[in-house]
Amino acid sequence: MLTRRPALTLFLALGAGAAVRRPARAQAAWRMVTEYPATAMPGEGLAHFASTMSRLSAGALAVRPGFDASEGLRSAGMLRAVAEGRVEAADAFTGALAGEAPVFGISALPFLTASTADTARLLQAARPAYRAALAGRGLSLLYATPWPATGLWSRQPLPGPEALQGLRVRTYDAAGTAVLRAAGAAPVQISFADALPRLRAGELDAVLSSGDGGAGARLWEVLPDFSVLDYASPLSLAFCGADRLAALPEAARAAVAQAAGETEARQFQAITSRLAENEARMRANGVAIATSPALRAALAQAAAPVVADWASRAGAEGEAILAAYRRG
Repeated sequence: MLTRRPALTLFLALGAGAAVRRPARAQAAWRMVTEYPATAMPGEGLAHFASTMSRLSAGALAVRPGFDASEGLRSAGMLRAVAEGRVEAADAFTGALAGEAPVFGISALPFLTASTADTARLLQAARPAYRAALAGRGLSLLYATPWPATGLWSRQPLPGPEALQGLRVRTYDAAGTAVLRAAGAAPVQISFADALPRLRAGELDAVLSSGDGGAGARLWEVLPDFSVLDYASPLSLAFCGADRLAALPEAARAAVAQAAGETEARQFQAITSRLAENEARMRANGVAIATSPALRAALAQAAAPVVADWASRAGAEGEAILAAYRRG
């Protein structure tokens, strides 16, 4: 029979052992959102960042990803939402942020980037400006995600520029809206999440978008034709509240930086095979993929003044980014 003191000692020892064996609880938790499906490139980026943080931070920070605008947030509202602390982090399509600062619109400028290599080079030139624009809003840049090249999804084939006349098309930024309007279409700028119900209601004829992952899967349910344009190969940016980042222990901040770097590298590596995978999936699901040099030429002509307007609004900063990009 145990005496009182040995019994107490044994109880405390067992309790201490249990505490050692109990998994460490995260000291902080971030909600991180995107308006895109989990299987689109930004969604995969969120999942990878979350799992990498779990591995690197030893429980100091848990990242909880939310997809399909699960918090009711679209890209255009994410800068403010993170700055106000409604969510701790987000991944937003840059074109939708162009109203906040001209630099956010650069990656979606029409016919500026024609490949993933172009997108990476433009990112390198623009990254300091992205960081500064975010910092001015109390935000910290985490990583960038490349999108496959943008084309036009439509209910009917678009054999040439005449098919654009009156076409009710969803665009993702002001630049695309101006280009499509100049080409004779009837564009409306809305988020991807908001475009889907309007498509199903018959209120739209086409969508300016890539053919990526789950986003493409949602589109081919309604739009069986895809016109290859190489219109743009834009970016999404992931960012967090600067105060949230600063509040983490030093080791956790280092883990965030490492996880962000690994995620961006993963995203740019994944996009190289993603293009062929998307095309194969689209064809397997009955999407007719076509090219029209005349359609592309008409849109490129309509785009020239839009790019010039962006450059005038972006000023010296925009000129410097474009010059660095074009130097290679």
